[in-house]
Amino acid sequence: MRKNAPELKNIRNFCIIAHIDHGKSTLADRLLEFTSTVAKRDMQAQLLDNMDLERERGITIKSHAIQMQFPYKGEIYTLNLIDTPGHVDFSYEVSRSIAACEGALLIVDASQGIEAQTISNLYLAIGADLEIIPVLNKIDLPHAMPEEVTDEIVDLIGCKPEDIIHASGKAGIGIENILNAICDRIPAPQGDPEAPLQALIFDSVFNSYRGIEVLFRIKNGTMCKGDKLRFMATGKEYGADEIGVLKLNQEARQEMSAGNVGYLISGIKEAREVKVGDTITTVGNPTPEAIQGFADVKPMVFAGIYPVDTTEYEELRSSMEKLQLNDASLVWEPETSVALGFGFRCGFLGMLHMEIVQERLEREFNMTVITTVPSVQFHAEGTRGQELVINAPSEMPEPNLIKFIEEPYIKAQIITAAEYVGPIITLCMEKRGLIKGQSYLTSERVEMNFELPLSEIVFDFFDKLKTISRGYASLDYELIGYRESDMVKLDVMLNGEKVDALSAIVHRSKSYDWGRRLCEKLRELLPRQMFDIAIQASIGQKIIARETVKALRKNVIAKCYGGDISRKRKLLEKQKEGKKRMRSVGSVEIPQEAFLAVLKID
Repeated sequence: MRKNAPELKNIRNFCIIAHIDHGKSTLADRLLEFTSTVAKRDMQAQLLDNMDLERERGITIKSHAIQMQFPYKGEIYTLNLIDTPGHVDFSYEVSRSIAACEGALLIVDASQGIEAQTISNLYLAIGADLEIIPVLNKIDLPHAMPEEVTDEIVDLIGCKPEDIIHASGKAGIGIENILNAICDRIPAPQGDPEAPLQALIFDSVFNSYRGIEVLFRIKNGTMCKGDKLRFMATGKEYGADEIGVLKLNQEARQEMSAGNVGYLISGIKEAREVKVGDTITTVGNPTPEAIQGFADVKPMVFAGIYPVDTTEYEELRSSMEKLQLNDASLVWEPETSVALGFGFRCGFLGMLHMEIVQERLEREFNMTVITTVPSVQFHAEGTRGQELVINAPSEMPEPNLIKFIEEPYIKAQIITAAEYVGPIITLCMEKRGLIKGQSYLTSERVEMNFELPLSEIVFDFFDKLKTISRGYASLDYELIGYRESDMVKLDVMLNGEKVDALSAIVHRSKSYDWGRRLCEKLRELLPRQMFDIAIQASIGQKIIARETVKALRKNVIAKCYGGDISRKRKLLEKQKEGKKRMRSVGSVEIPQEAFLAVLKID
């Protein structure tokens, strides 16, 4: 072993988990500052959030890894921090970070207390057997409630009140105590540097100059520069051109052994050759078994993404591949639409995730794309007993060919202030939900459990929940299975032609109202043409709603002042004939806003 390679007992791998906006990124900044990992002149707020989008929205989207050195009790400790997102849509990022760690800092905001995502991420960490260090953050705020929140944390994880570290990321309080606790409480990584190499890939990044950079955590064995490596899931072999650790900038190393987190560059050009969760081993001395990776991603929301200009289809494909490297929870496959041409059917973890992907495609890859109405995955049984999986309204067969349809249900956990319980129950009932139980965490905070159809919460449920509760409710959800339901396919026709990109699958009880409002919305959004446009909503052959976009018309009788009515009528008839001919030839231009009209129905 080289002298400057850290010993196994002095390595600590940990992640930070918390609800969105409880101060993880700010606390990470203070840890980097305190350990002098980052020079004063390079310091900026939310240092690890290096995407423009993350800075603008003030949220973490990607997990980020960085290494720090910290002297403690006369020894130098190497701390590998993996910062994680807090929003429910990015829980897959969190699960990947957890797979690479031995411990987690559980951060709770002293003014807001425990929220749904805190509990969800905590269960992920406990399930992976991590050592939990509870941190009470933002204790310097005037409306902080340290005593009440301490009691909540003690109830939740069963620790002693004195185990909870009081800190403030902004004011820099308690940072040294956190670092001491990491060295004391989190166990050193287990592993044998002499065993065959076993390394888990937990992330990857596309670099246009150097190919794909793979981020890994070594469980057993040693990786040296120049080794011939094999990726076990894909069977591909590469040379380790450069390996190293992740400081603020990458630092190359000659070798790295068990317990370390680092990066690997081996000139990989093809995005699909790197799978997150895969195991890396050496060709000369391979490990007999792969590391048990983490669960496969389960997309919740499906939408079509199409290039505005159909000639950019191939460019969009390569952009999606590069984006998937950096965002392993994005799932996609090619599909075609009559209205929009060639594109991709994408699976997302939620609406925020969908919005972020669309924005990243536009910013990072200069792709202008049209996103269709989001939908969820339905299961159906055909009249011949065959099982069908329906990801898009266009895949749904006619009603006479289906025995029944099942829709996905989720278990939602909502934590809110006691005064908002009534409106939230009303909202969930409107969305066809069932209340399964509620319990008071304190006299002021209530945890409620609901079972809801996923299709009802896809669009605007989260926004409405936040509005009703003035931002005090937090939501976390997980899929619990499929149940039979009376779903129908609602088609939209423009001048008698179905526009498959505007179709939706809705519950029969809501279909009439939905159809009427969708037609009204489209009437506002479609630009007027030189001919009338009929907008119709139908279920099967039955038309349930209709609106008309009136034609722009030129005043042809302006030049007739006075005179006989028959002359005016002749001119009007002639104009009418022309309009009729135009309507049979003219096509309706549909703007991008119209495809997202469904989202704004309410």
